[in-house]
Amino acid sequence: MEKIAIGFLGCGNIGSGVYRLLGERGGEIARNEGVSFTVKRALVRSLAKKRACDVPQEILTDRPEDVLDDPQIGIVMEFMGGAEPAASYIIRALSAGKTVVTANKMALATRWNDIISAAERYGAGLYFEASVCGAIPIIRAMSDSLQANRIESVMGIINGTTNYILSRMSSEGAAYADVLADAQRLGLAEPDPTADVEGFDAAYKLSILASLAFHRHVPVESVYREGITAVTPLDVQCGREFGLTLKLLAIAKQENGRIQVRVHPTFVPDAHPLASVSDAFNAVYVDGSACGEMMFYGRGAGDMPTASALVSDLIKAGRAKRHALPAVFGEAEEIADDWNSVYFIRMLAADELGVLSMVSGKLAEHGVSIASMMQKGRDPHSGYAQLVFLTHRAGERAVRTALSEMDGKTVSQVSVIRVEGQS
Repeated sequence: MEKIAIGFLGCGNIGSGVYRLLGERGGEIARNEGVSFTVKRALVRSLAKKRACDVPQEILTDRPEDVLDDPQIGIVMEFMGGAEPAASYIIRALSAGKTVVTANKMALATRWNDIISAAERYGAGLYFEASVCGAIPIIRAMSDSLQANRIESVMGIINGTTNYILSRMSSEGAAYADVLADAQRLGLAEPDPTADVEGFDAAYKLSILASLAFHRHVPVESVYREGITAVTPLDVQCGREFGLTLKLLAIAKQENGRIQVRVHPTFVPDAHPLASVSDAFNAVYVDGSACGEMMFYGRGAGDMPTASALVSDLIKAGRAKRHALPAVFGEAEEIADDWNSVYFIRMLAADELGVLSMVSGKLAEHGVSIASMMQKGRDPHSGYAQLVFLTHRAGERAVRTALSEMDGKTVSQVSVIRVEGQS
């Protein structure tokens, strides 16, 4: 029986969940896997703070060196959150030859090259299943199970807060601000929800997923990002009338040698598997050259789902004779800043002769054709007619240019939302 001493960096809800899970399942894990774990030290901000579970006071420390410099600690588990000092601690642990298990998508996305370089140089293990989608084993699938495939695309609902908000807006017709307030009361959204609702959280996770899918590092700075704060109940309602469901999607595609990575509100057809993913659940939809289309679904956040992924990585790390690092080789050379999509366009237009002809003509000038249209009555504030279009597939730049060239006195653009999964 191999016995491994581990150290915690952080011991909040997730760290307490890991400690509790090891206490409940430690004997069974040792029996099944032939390795046992003992938490030797746990770094905390406050030694006096009450913990979510009974972590012994004697293992707590507020000195990072008690974890990072202890030669008896073989594996460091990091769940501090945030880029710093977590990333620096991860690099320091790896540089000491210690294996690191982390749930920190922000540290990985912002310091990927530094962290991977430290692991390579010092022969240390790096495991990060919990950094994307909690208990859903998408990192393991990308790194191991799907390696025989060329991954064509990855589309995911990888932020539970925004999925909860959009699900409620869709099912109840509620306004964004009202649902956000409910999410904050329920603890599903932070007091400052910016990281979730503006798409930053999803962008960090997409940087990691895209790097694994395409075997090139995709910097988080390359991810195009839009949040959901401008989405209205009318957008959601009009989409439903077209047979579409609105989600905040993280999308990565590899087409003609170029990689596109984007996070933004996206309509998908009601029949698409992602359309049925509701509340705070996550799902990742993968299209591979050999496996075809498949979807991974489950709880993407929470202390115990995240602890489940962390302990799974801990067991894998403890059993490993040789640590395999991510199969990511160099930087992605071409990140697309233009792509093709179907577009949902909602605008206000003066009820005048020739306005519709002007709109369709200007779109046509840039190769954008209209597939469907509906009118939703007059806007109560401006008195303008509310027009809603679905285009055929068109280029992002072409759509934006066409809209910018329309007469602002007779037409005002209200919403532009991309549509995936529809030709």
